[in-house]
Amino acid sequence: MNNYLDKFISVLRIEKNAATLTVNNYNKDIQQFLSFLAEAGLNQSLVDYRCLRRYLAMLKGYGYARSSVARKLAAVRSYLRFLKREKVLTENSWEIVSTPKREKKLPQFLYTDEVDSLLDASVHGSLLGYRDLAILEMLYGAGLRVKELVDLNLSAVNLEEGFLLVRGKGRKERLIPIGGYARQAVAVYLNKSRPFLLARSKTKNDDGALFLNRFGDRLSDRSVRRLVGEYSRKAGQGSGVSPHVLRHSFATHLLNGGADLRAVQEMLGHASLSTTQVYTHVTKDELKKTYLRFHPRA
Repeated sequence: MNNYLDKFISVLRIEKNAATLTVNNYNKDIQQFLSFLAEAGLNQSLVDYRCLRRYLAMLKGYGYARSSVARKLAAVRSYLRFLKREKVLTENSWEIVSTPKREKKLPQFLYTDEVDSLLDASVHGSLLGYRDLAILEMLYGAGLRVKELVDLNLSAVNLEEGFLLVRGKGRKERLIPIGGYARQAVAVYLNKSRPFLLARSKTKNDDGALFLNRFGDRLSDRSVRRLVGEYSRKAGQGSGVSPHVLRHSFATHLLNGGADLRAVQEMLGHASLSTTQVYTHVTKDELKKTYLRFHPRA
């Protein structure tokens, strides 16, 4: 079993150019499916729709959310299609097994005054304070995924023209405009913070990373999540604010302000427009504005 899985993972990594996180998740989900087959005494060459339904029933029994089950099923299907092409599988009745409908949840986002409070909570006037403000401004001002942020190099930032060259999922590159606040915060960080952080590096090797940690090395995504959580608690917003909440806020505020849906799709790096449409929910402020403007008894 593992020989075919190793070959499939190689196809994902080399031929499909899939992101490292995607490859790791697929590997983990398929390993779980193979463990299910082994425990049930089933051979992967004999997988059919009954086998796949038994697997889904097991996941449901373990209490997995529908979104997790759907993700695991997508990974297993990709693997089974690979086995079919390799002529390991002789039938494809498993294709008829439907994906569980996902719960429709609106993305969590902050209102503009909450974003202001979060940004104001950052410590100004220190090496890490300048860096942290630049990070928060970039997460909100450009709608970056946390991995995209920590992967940014100095060469990807054009402060003069106000653009970022970002490498997103599947290593696809896109240009994202950045506003005045983010540009200013990054400029201050580059002038007053980064050179001094870099001087702390034991290796003294500058690999061009935009954001550095306190030891002068490239900042990790875990550190970014931690600092966003710390500032959100300091701003009185609890521990539920993550870098992705700032990405949600970026998209929500653009669309509520009248931005074109396809332009927002491009900035977010979504392959499908339907993924971006989840942000077209109307905020309470917009509902109130519409009511006060149009209702005759308002």
